[in-house]
Amino acid sequence: MPSERNALAGAGISAADEVVLRALLGRGQANAVEVAAATGLSPQRVADALDQLRRQGLVARFAAEPERYAAADPRVALDALLHPAERSLRRARDAAAELAAIYETVRTGEAVTGPVEVVTGEEIGRTFLRLQQSAVREVRAFDRPPYVHAAGNPVEPAVLARGVRWRAIYHPDALEQPGALAEVRSLAALGEQARVSVDVPFKMHLVDERVALVPLEPSPNGTTRSMLVYASVLLDALTFVFDVSWDRAVPLEAGASADELSAEDRQLLALLAAGVKDETIGRQLGLSVRTMRRRVRRLLDLLGTQTRFQAGMEAIRRGWIPTDGAGGS
Repeated sequence: MPSERNALAGAGISAADEVVLRALLGRGQANAVEVAAATGLSPQRVADALDQLRRQGLVARFAAEPERYAAADPRVALDALLHPAERSLRRARDAAAELAAIYETVRTGEAVTGPVEVVTGEEIGRTFLRLQQSAVREVRAFDRPPYVHAAGNPVEPAVLARGVRWRAIYHPDALEQPGALAEVRSLAALGEQARVSVDVPFKMHLVDERVALVPLEPSPNGTTRSMLVYASVLLDALTFVFDVSWDRAVPLEAGASADELSAEDRQLLALLAAGVKDETIGRQLGLSVRTMRRRVRRLLDLLGTQTRFQAGMEAIRRGWIPTDGAGGS
């Protein structure tokens, strides 16, 4: 690849990866074979490039067969890969452009955007990525199926690495996805604060109490319309709903515990208290039906309870699964 094409070398992006990124930006959404045809690179080289770009938060993979990809807004995605001094300069330039746009809007008498904006189709995925990448202080998330993107969130680790607080409340159905619990655990190790509740009302990502993305019409094949909610009474209401749900949700990882409990026992109790189905717990923890029943029976006897839900509630009462102050405030 000609070196002059490697304009993104300063952000740690190779020449070939940049070619793939440019091709994907030009197509909106494509699979590896389509990108390979557009670039002249081999399908395997394109697949490797897409995986690398996805890890860097520049590309999203959608839940489709064959796998399809879309580029994130490069202005936001590249910001996280730049040197801090360059990021500051870039943000100043972006702010200047935003101020100029406001000036032109007012000067020409055009209507200013209201508190709600509807996004549709492929733009939802790009907006979802851009929204997360713009986080400065905190992301609040309601998580439940169905999903537009494939399992996993390649953007979140990069956002957490910048010191952004991330709180997520998962519906038990979200943990039924293959590998979901392991994914949540890995994110928790990076700093995500995770809780579980059967009362997750809808999917939502709320960033910095500044803007929220909420699906309008979820369907088994994803979402065809979502709304961006900006500063308004509605955004205040969404913030309130999340905060109330957070206080009532069960932390996925237990805190203080009895000496006779293993880490897996504490995880099992947290899932029982959250109302997660036995089949899902066994699958996520890698337990057979027989082992699962034996472990649950032991916990019931240990706690002096008759049902799985009672065991979870009693564990909370004893402080083995904290309900207040998990993850700080």
